[in-house]
Amino acid sequence: MLRDKRAQSRRRLDQRFGRHGDLADLAPPPQGWIRTLRDSLGMTSGDLARRMGVHPSRIPAIERGERERTLKLDTLTRVADAMQCDLVYALVPRTGLDGMVDAQARLCAIRHLQSVMAHSRLEDQEVTPEDLEAQIADLALEFKRRRDLWRTDEDDPR
Repeated sequence: MLRDKRAQSRRRLDQRFGRHGDLADLAPPPQGWIRTLRDSLGMTSGDLARRMGVHPSRIPAIERGERERTLKLDTLTRVADAMQCDLVYALVPRTGLDGMVDAQARLCAIRHLQSVMAHSRLEDQEVTPEDLEAQIADLALEFKRRRDLWRTDEDDPR
């Protein structure tokens, strides 16, 4: 039941992300969004500072923090409010969520089978590439159902 809910959730999120097109088009401009919007509005750093209730010397530091990705979300929200903008924050998967889960399950299956394959070679019991692919596919289905799908080898207490 929980697996079905997760799969449904992934599909809903994938649909939602798909409606927003190529979000890479929204990459920040070289000077950052704050400076670019401020300049476009004809707003000086002193104007923005007054609207935010901070000393004017803070604005270049805020703009630098945005470019360097060290600016706190709280500060960015305050800047957005002062510029009559909405801050939109999202983590957007690079690929579909189902594809991410499938790829991770396949990776786990391959890692698991590598040790099995090493023992099989030692015993001169290698499998054909077709059989190996079938084993990977079957095992990947099992890994998709496991709670530890995203656990790394470093997380394993063994």
